Amino acid sequence: MTALAGPGADTFWATSLRRWNTVCWVLFAAMAVGLVAMDRPGGSKYAALALLGSVVLCYAVLDRFPGNRVVRPHGYLTVLVLALGGLAYLRGNYAALFMVTLPHYWMFGRTPRVSMGFLGLATAGTLAGSVLRQDGWTVEFFSETLVSTVIVVAVGVLIGLWAHSVVAQSAERAELIVELERTQAQLSEAHQRQGAADERERMAREIHDTLAQGFASIIVLAEAARSGVTADPARSAQQLRSIESTARENLAEARELVGSGRQPGPGRLAAGSVAQTLRRILDRFAEDTGLSVDADLEDLVCDQQTRIALLRCTQESLANVRKHARASTVGVVLVCRPYGVELEITDDGTGFVVEESTGFGLDGMRKRLAELGGRLTVTSSLGDGTRVLALIPVESVESAETGGAA
Repeated sequence: MTALAGPGADTFWATSLRRWNTVCWVLFAAMAVGLVAMDRPGGSKYAALALLGSVVLCYAVLDRFPGNRVVRPHGYLTVLVLALGGLAYLRGNYAALFMVTLPHYWMFGRTPRVSMGFLGLATAGTLAGSVLRQDGWTVEFFSETLVSTVIVVAVGVLIGLWAHSVVAQSAERAELIVELERTQAQLSEAHQRQGAADERERMAREIHDTLAQGFASIIVLAEAARSGVTADPARSAQQLRSIESTARENLAEARELVGSGRQPGPGRLAAGSVAQTLRRILDRFAEDTGLSVDADLEDLVCDQQTRIALLRCTQESLANVRKHARASTVGVVLVCRPYGVELEITDDGTGFVVEESTGFGLDGMRKRLAELGGRLTVTSSLGDGTRVLALIPVESVESAETGGAA
């Protein structure tokens, strides 16, 4: 309803305004009753009642219908200024009404400048009415009415400016709170989007490292089996068995991905040495491709995430050798250093320019190792083979050993 009672205004100030407003209207009502009950009939009596009634009516309409297009806050203040001037002209004691209506100029003025403008008009109107009633300036008027009115107005201006400052600060705090809540909501939404993006990326990496690699192996084995079905039936039969085995593994991976949403693979890994799992993968790779595999695998006991990372790095590197390297020999070394676990995979293939690599596999390995605090180093050049070195900090292994001992 009022400019000073908006959102963010201090409770103390709002309560004080309501109390002052109550005093104002009680005084208005008392004077109206006094006019009706005690004053003698006459034109001045009815004029005073009309002025009081107009102020009350405008305030009632403004309070009941704050959006009214006829009676607006500035319209009410205009009526109040005219009524105070008229009442001061009719009777001297009505000048006291001016003092109790001071908060209305600050309550209904939209800005401090407007409030002070209406306050100045009310002051001038009240003083003018008093001067006209007394037929000019007198020493008594100057020493009592004028001086006291100026003091009251000065105090009212100071209090009003302070109140506007309090309300402005409260409104600013409210805006800051709203902005903070909006920022928090945006940050939460951004975190949700980032979480969803991270989960999609993780799923894409898992699918690439498991299902996609499995399908690629099936395609290569199927092509080899088809071309050798007549010339080497035994070899083709073995490749068909490999296709069946790879397809079953892919089916299990797909079920685990769809059914549980967990990273595929660890549930089927035994709790023992990661070297045993890697040997099975290398034996399968050598059997499917016919390449020579030289493995030096140190027995390690580590946590599941580290084992999965070592397994996926090995699978991705072997898949790249199968598809691109045209190598004859592959070397795999797994060793525990004082600073961490190292997995090194080398081949004597055609090599490639590392900076020009755009595949998803190497980037996926880097991110997987980075999640464990590790890093991936790829060294290669055309015609000189490739070396892939994965390093995982020793803390991951130490914590796993502690957990296994427990």
